[in-house]
Amino acid sequence: MSEVPTAEARPTQARLLHMVFPDHTNHLGTLFGGQALAWMDMAAFIVASRWARTTVVTARSEQVDFNQPIHKGDLVEVVATIVKVGRSSMNVEVEVITENLLSGERKLCTRGRFVMIALDPLGQPTAAPPLPL
Repeated sequence: MSEVPTAEARPTQARLLHMVFPDHTNHLGTLFGGQALAWMDMAAFIVASRWARTTVVTARSEQVDFNQPIHKGDLVEVVATIVKVGRSSMNVEVEVITENLLSGERKLCTRGRFVMIALDPLGQPTAAPPLPL
């Protein structure tokens, strides 16, 4: 049986990579905003789950800013970082960075914050481990 990692060993960041294919885009050839939100929520879910080591749910998405279009054929890196932990809540900041595979140019396109809640086996909020000082 393996031990539960200490707070210092728990990851506070998750990185996901996606390719933008035609079925992810609108009539302008840019990524649907809903697809970007789904990828962001998934990254927030993964980092919060790995931090809390329990079931987590999304309680809120806050201030998602779409600053640059994301084009068909771009590589998308979604970076989710836990920035604050309450009793059962975890604030996760998520950035979406595009990379042109041919030129290597990278741009921060989207940024948002998600609040994830740790749940016990009965579906009730439970304590999340605090961030180390």
